[in-house]
Amino acid sequence: MTQPQAASQAPASDPAAASAATRVPVPLGPLICDAAAIFDAAAVRAEIRALAEGSDAATLRAETVKLLRGANKAGRAAIAEAFAAQPFASRELTRSYTFLTDGLVTTALYVASELLHPLANPTRGERIAVIAVGGYGRGEMAPASDVDLLFLTPYKITAWAESVIESMLYILWDLRLKVGHSSRTIKDCIRLGGEDYTIRTAMLEQRFLAGHAPLARELSKRLKAELFSQDAQAFIEAKLAERDARHLKQGQRYVVEPNVKEGKGGLRDLQSLFWIAKYLHQVKSVRELVPLGLFRPEELELFAKAERFLWAVRAHLHLVTGRATEQLTFDMQVEVASRMGYEDKAGRRGVEVFMQEYFRHATRVGDLTRIFLTKLEASQQKGAPLLERIFRRRPRIKPGYRVVHNRLDVIDPDAFLKDKVNLLRLFEEALRTGMLIHPDAMRLVTANLHLIDDNMRSDKEARRIFLDLLLKHGNPERALRRMNELGVLSAFLPEFEPIVAMMQFNMYHSYTVDEHTIQVIANFAELERGELEDELPLSSEVLRKGLNRKVLMVAMLLHDIGKGRAQDHSILGAQIARKVAPRLGLKPSECETVEWLVRYHLLMSDMAQKRDIADPRTVRDFAKAVQTVKRLDLLLLLTVCDIRGVGPDTWNNWKAALLRALYNQTRAALEGGMEALNREHRGAAAKKALRKALPEWPKPELKRETARHYPPYWHGLHVTAHVDFAEMLRDLTAKGDPGEVLIRLTPDEDRDATRACFVMVDHPGIFARIVGALALAGANVVDARSYTTKDGYVTDAFWIQDSEGHPFDPARLPRLTEVIHKILRGELITRDALQSRDKIKKRERAFNVPTHITFDNEGSEIYTIIEVDTRDRPGLLYDLARTLASSNVYIANAVIATYGEQVVDAFYVKDMFGLKYHSLSKQRSLEKKLREAIAEGARRAGT
Repeated sequence: MTQPQAASQAPASDPAAASAATRVPVPLGPLICDAAAIFDAAAVRAEIRALAEGSDAATLRAETVKLLRGANKAGRAAIAEAFAAQPFASRELTRSYTFLTDGLVTTALYVASELLHPLANPTRGERIAVIAVGGYGRGEMAPASDVDLLFLTPYKITAWAESVIESMLYILWDLRLKVGHSSRTIKDCIRLGGEDYTIRTAMLEQRFLAGHAPLARELSKRLKAELFSQDAQAFIEAKLAERDARHLKQGQRYVVEPNVKEGKGGLRDLQSLFWIAKYLHQVKSVRELVPLGLFRPEELELFAKAERFLWAVRAHLHLVTGRATEQLTFDMQVEVASRMGYEDKAGRRGVEVFMQEYFRHATRVGDLTRIFLTKLEASQQKGAPLLERIFRRRPRIKPGYRVVHNRLDVIDPDAFLKDKVNLLRLFEEALRTGMLIHPDAMRLVTANLHLIDDNMRSDKEARRIFLDLLLKHGNPERALRRMNELGVLSAFLPEFEPIVAMMQFNMYHSYTVDEHTIQVIANFAELERGELEDELPLSSEVLRKGLNRKVLMVAMLLHDIGKGRAQDHSILGAQIARKVAPRLGLKPSECETVEWLVRYHLLMSDMAQKRDIADPRTVRDFAKAVQTVKRLDLLLLLTVCDIRGVGPDTWNNWKAALLRALYNQTRAALEGGMEALNREHRGAAAKKALRKALPEWPKPELKRETARHYPPYWHGLHVTAHVDFAEMLRDLTAKGDPGEVLIRLTPDEDRDATRACFVMVDHPGIFARIVGALALAGANVVDARSYTTKDGYVTDAFWIQDSEGHPFDPARLPRLTEVIHKILRGELITRDALQSRDKIKKRERAFNVPTHITFDNEGSEIYTIIEVDTRDRPGLLYDLARTLASSNVYIANAVIATYGEQVVDAFYVKDMFGLKYHSLSKQRSLEKKLREAIAEGARRAGT
């Protein structure tokens, strides 16, 4: 934030003007490379003066633009080359771009005022000062930053000044610079700055470039006296309101595609601190905040490191894209990480290491903001806490603490530190009273993290406090998040430190691993407070019946603690839990359950989303793994909170329905024995439900309907689907047309999807044809079931969603039905039509998703399960289904689970003789064909 230094310049009409105009204002501090390589003002202007002899105005301007364009290109190339060799030299880079821009702007002014529109005897009103404002005025220029200029005149703009400004702007525009400009008098600046805080902020960072220096000095003097000395509190509130609005728009600090400039913990937050400090204390550098007591030296160092890192990231973003790109999208993250030298290591990609560093800096920016604003409160600069002090009843606090501006502080730091456990008690007292912790107390904690040693970790009182923070106060996420930001959580649980600010480089997770963990715990706290009763009725009911909250909370805290290593994070996490749980004071039986929950925290989710839960073997295998209803209850709550903690839009009715069905069936099996899963028993109940749903049907027709289906049909579908298929089969049989296809689309609100039922005469490859038709119609398949009747018909049920992951609008269903009919009639060739839709968005191409194909003959009694885990893309399911169909594979069911850019398609299949695929040679042959289809599709998609 150091202000650039401008060379003092003479009035344009002064005989010394020509000499002064050759000087370029040079920012304080070193440039990234030799100044002459960036812009040699003397050489450039000497050439221009030579060109001016004998040239008319149009020719001179054209030649000037040509010359400056070359100088700009060469200067930018020199800066970019130097930056590639010094990828963290962001301060030098921003000064260098400022230096280059200063040279272009002042040269344009020189040409416009001295060569194109020379004025021998200017009047007092024919003066002009060119002033940089905003980020350019501050001397912080990214490669694609705007050039914000103020053309200052003494009085109303004259014809001469208008001509100079116009010529100058045309030169800059022809250079393809993004120029923001205004022409004002000093009176205008003060009036407009008083009306608009954005203008006032820009004026706060005004910097004289060239022209009439006394006019610029007068502006600076009057701004301080008449504008910047006014309404300090209103200015601060306006800046804080702007910050809150930005954060609301951009999202939290932990979103995985952050905005480097505007996002929480980004550059704009640092700049806002400086603006406020400059407005209040007229500082020219952040370093001046230390003597003022607003920052400590170590905090200034954190500020400088964060600023340097964030500016480097922003500069690389601009250079990669060639424009003012501010958001770190997934594809940009990979590119910027590579440019900054981050490399892949065992278990982690370089981009993940880079993003972890990014989020740690963003967290520090948040801490610095909090410290700075609290110091302002102490000087009564911020009004809201004062009102709170008047109207809010202060809670009673324990000895050793005090309340400062409605925040919890420590009375005697030395006495506080005599007992190491106080480093945890502070957070307990904050939760108990509902108060925020004062930044001075936070500073005390972070400066003494070394006191949290093995003795303190094994202290009985420390363990009690830590567990109480999780279990006792109803909002554990508040304490955990603050402890995490201050380093206390990873100091008390060293195993937690590797996942702090760790990004999971995929499109599925919206948060860093540590923030995801805290979100999971926050979800459980909401559930306990009864705030999710309507949304999560089953989980709420299970919780009311009672379970071991301590075991569950510790398991939630540790469930992802093994991430970021080469080993499976569930296995490694269980090993870590085996060490941590006893250290927290859990009983041996509780430790065992925690370890089991961490090891199998994905089991219920995988079973529900990747397997056919209508298949008795699925439930039987899951029940055998869980063993007890107590474990089932704990795993259900962990799974629900875990999925909801992935991101704001991850949980939906579809996942809720799958988990609810798996839970209920498994509980019935654990309590009533595995016989409850018997196919015949479930089939008889389904047939009875159908008879009840069709009371008007004659008994012979009902008997024929219940007899025409094989057992899997009866336990794989809800009675509403059985009714649809019964009616459609009756209609199709009556028509007697072997080529007829009946389609019925029905909203399925319980599953957040649309159910698409198809009935037709059975023939090979029909499953693939339907999948292709649905894909071409813009429908995403989330589940599919295919059943053949004993009399030669096929009944296929697909659950589909639109491109946004929602059920189709009922008003669209007739049109969608018509499109599917058209495709199935062959009026469009599915494979050819899909090729143009297979393209993957650019930002999604950065992900590496290896393909895994497995054959499971144990997961189902009658089918082989082929599980394809690969990169998701449009048309993938069709390619896989078509490949299987061409190999004479009968597909009974397809279960689709999508995790961002990754998809797991599980096909329940038989061979043409109705047998499983036990032969390894047949498995290898099928796997080869599937991989070829995936690779061909990936080439079409551009990955």
